[in-house]
Amino acid sequence: MIWNWLTRPILFSLPAETAHLLAMKSLAVIERTPPCRSLLTSCLAVKDDRLKVRQFGIDFENPIGLAAGFDKNAEWFDVLPSLGFGHVEVGTITAEAQSGNDRPRLFRLRQDQALLNRMGFNNHGCAVAAKSIERRRKRGVVGINIGKTKVVDIGQAEADYLKSFTALFHCADYFTVNVSSPNTPGLRQLQDRDRLQNLLAVLTAKNIELADQHQTRAVPILLKIAPDLTESQLHDVIEISLRSQLAGIVATNTTISREGLSTSASQLDRLGAGGISGKPLTERSRDFVRRIHQTAQGKLPIIGVGGVMCGDDAWQMICAGAALVQVYTGFVYQGPGFVKSLNKYLLDKVASNGLASISEAVGSAT
Repeated sequence: MIWNWLTRPILFSLPAETAHLLAMKSLAVIERTPPCRSLLTSCLAVKDDRLKVRQFGIDFENPIGLAAGFDKNAEWFDVLPSLGFGHVEVGTITAEAQSGNDRPRLFRLRQDQALLNRMGFNNHGCAVAAKSIERRRKRGVVGINIGKTKVVDIGQAEADYLKSFTALFHCADYFTVNVSSPNTPGLRQLQDRDRLQNLLAVLTAKNIELADQHQTRAVPILLKIAPDLTESQLHDVIEISLRSQLAGIVATNTTISREGLSTSASQLDRLGAGGISGKPLTERSRDFVRRIHQTAQGKLPIIGVGGVMCGDDAWQMICAGAALVQVYTGFVYQGPGFVKSLNKYLLDKVASNGLASISEAVGSAT
C-alpha cells in the first residue's frame, strides 16, 4: 500500500536510472540488518514445495526470477532473494569495463507500462563481477549474463565472450549468452546462423575444458534471443541450440519495434533509440516461447521473459512452455510486493487445476 501512495510517486518523480540506484541502495542498507532481512523475507517470500522447479540440474525455490539488466554489476543479487525471487540473473557483464551510452538512457513509457533503454552494457567488467559474486551468501540461484564489449570487433567476439566465461566460470550457477541486445552496435549479427554456431561451439568446448580443470560439472549455458527474429532465424536458433546441446533459451530480450504503442511518435522521437520492455512485449514474448516449445518438442527448456506484468501473465507464460519466468519492468512498476503476488497467483492456479507442482503446467496450453 505504501508503495502506491508514497514510494512510487517519489521514485517516479526522479529520472529512471537515478530512481533505480536510489531504490537498490536503500534496500541494501535495510536488508543488511538481520532482523530487517528476516522481516522482508517473512513478508515477501512465498515458500511452498509446489513452486519448486528443477531445471538445468539446478533447484529453484520458485519459478520467478529477475531478468538481466537490473543488477548490471552483480551488486544486489544477495539482497534480492529477500523480495521473493527464486533466481537473479546479473549482468550483462562484458570482458572489459565500459561506461555504456550517454545519459539519459533509461525512460519510462507510463502510458504503455513500458521502459525504453539504451544502456549499452554499462558495467565494471568480468574481473570485478567475479570478485563480487565470490562473496555471495549462497542465497538463491545466480545466473550470469555475458555480452560483447562494445569496442571489440564482431570478428573478435568469440575471444571476448571466452574471457568473461573463463573469469566467471567458478561462480556461475548458469550462464546466459546475450547476442540480442539492440544497444551494442552489431551485436545482433551474432544471431546469424554461422556466427552463432561458431560462438556456441567455442563456449561449449571451453565449458568442458574448465569443468575438467576444476573437477566439477559443466555450467549450464543458455542463449538469450531477440523478439525481432524472423521465422527462419528463429528456426535456425532452435536448431543450433539443440545441436549445441544448450541448457535452454531465454526468450526474449527487448524489442526495437514501436508498433502499437500509445506513447506518441513525437515523444518517442525525442527519447531516441533503444529497446522497449514491459507490457508491449507480453503477447510477442509469449508467442516466441510457445513456438520454441512446440518446435523443439519440449526438449529445449525456456526462461520466459518480456511483458510479465501480473500473475496471469506469469501463468500464461508457463502454460506456453516456459519452465521459469523472469521479470523486470513489471517489478519496476509494481514494486517490492510484485514477486509475492506472482507466486501467490501461481499457487492458486496450481491448486485450482489440481496440479502437484507448477512444473506440471509447463506447455499445457500448446
